[in-house]
Amino acid sequence: MLDIKLIRENPALVRQALEKRGETFTPENILKADERYRRLLRQVELLRAKHNETSKQLGKAKEKPPELITEMRDLGEQISTLQQETSQTKKELNSLLLRIPNMPHPSVILGKDESDNIVVRTWGEPKTFPFKPLPHWELGEKLGIIDFHRGVKLSGRRFYVLTGMGACLQRALITFMLNLHIEHGYKEIYPPFMVKQECMIGSGNLPKFSDNLYHDVEDDFWFIPTAEVPMTNLHRNEVLDVKVLPLYYVAHTACFRREKMAAGKDTRGIKRGHQFDKVELYKLTEPEKSADELEKLVGDAEEVCRRLAIPYRIVQLCTGDLGFAACKTYDIEMWAPGCAEWLEVSSCSNCSDFQARRTNIRYRPESGAKARFVHTLNGSGLALPRVLIAVLENYQQPDGTILIPEALQPYMKIVVS
Repeated sequence: MLDIKLIRENPALVRQALEKRGETFTPENILKADERYRRLLRQVELLRAKHNETSKQLGKAKEKPPELITEMRDLGEQISTLQQETSQTKKELNSLLLRIPNMPHPSVILGKDESDNIVVRTWGEPKTFPFKPLPHWELGEKLGIIDFHRGVKLSGRRFYVLTGMGACLQRALITFMLNLHIEHGYKEIYPPFMVKQECMIGSGNLPKFSDNLYHDVEDDFWFIPTAEVPMTNLHRNEVLDVKVLPLYYVAHTACFRREKMAAGKDTRGIKRGHQFDKVELYKLTEPEKSADELEKLVGDAEEVCRRLAIPYRIVQLCTGDLGFAACKTYDIEMWAPGCAEWLEVSSCSNCSDFQARRTNIRYRPESGAKARFVHTLNGSGLALPRVLIAVLENYQQPDGTILIPEALQPYMKIVVS
């Protein structure tokens, strides 16, 4: 959520920043709602002061004048009516603010869409095979480790079953990534996979992405699209001691998303599904340190790629391709030779104070100082099943078997065949 004070005092600045994202921003409705809200607050305060003064007069009077009693009753009714109107206006203002995306950081490159993103660095060279490398959907079926037929039988399109060594390989990847990030100083948590509506609002998923989320209406549970959602809300409505910052968290969860797309190249295999696993990294930090923490976050995520010895590249997203809550983002893409494409396995973002304002997470710089909003950062470290795809396709052998990367061997000690 953007600071209403910023919109109030610099509407042109906000408009120009959001135009870089390709967003049309008209502050008039927000400013009108804001002015009405503040006017109502002033009226309530004046009436309360008058009510208190009348109450004092009534308390001092030996005989209770009927006109004061009537005035007290009338003032109480007016205050109650105005409070309801104030509350409704506040909801309307918040509803407008919740639909505005974050402003891009000044360092983000200007662009319309993903075609304007830039590759900032690469690592490793795509391997040359003495045979035509197969895509993972062919490898998985031939090895009997990915069962598409039974996935569809159980749950429908966009589902699959990992069997035997396929399931073992994914479990090994998850454990390896968790252990690596714990070494980096992240604290592991195991959050719920279903959350309250306010958690979705706090992370920025609602109201913007309601069509992409799974929702149990009866109990009002929302299935998380990423562990970022519960981790954003771990410290909701808290004032943190500056000494505990920065906070680093890592979590492995299942993720649930409504993947709505037409048939085509992007729908083959296990690249996109309604349910998938992910290891998520999350940080809460002081504002002045969030830019450096983003670079560290990217470094922590890309080390997974290096340990697996799979070529990858770091892509900086342009203004037009930023996520709703992000002010700056780097994507990490692994090379998949069977698919012959770069697969996004992580998106590392600095969300500045955008999520913290929605969740009211603050810290006190020093004793007695005014509380400030923290900055939040998140990134996959990394996302399955795309890492699984990259491992299968990069480590395939001429005889159709898959070698296990050295980093995963302690977790498997076997060759998938």
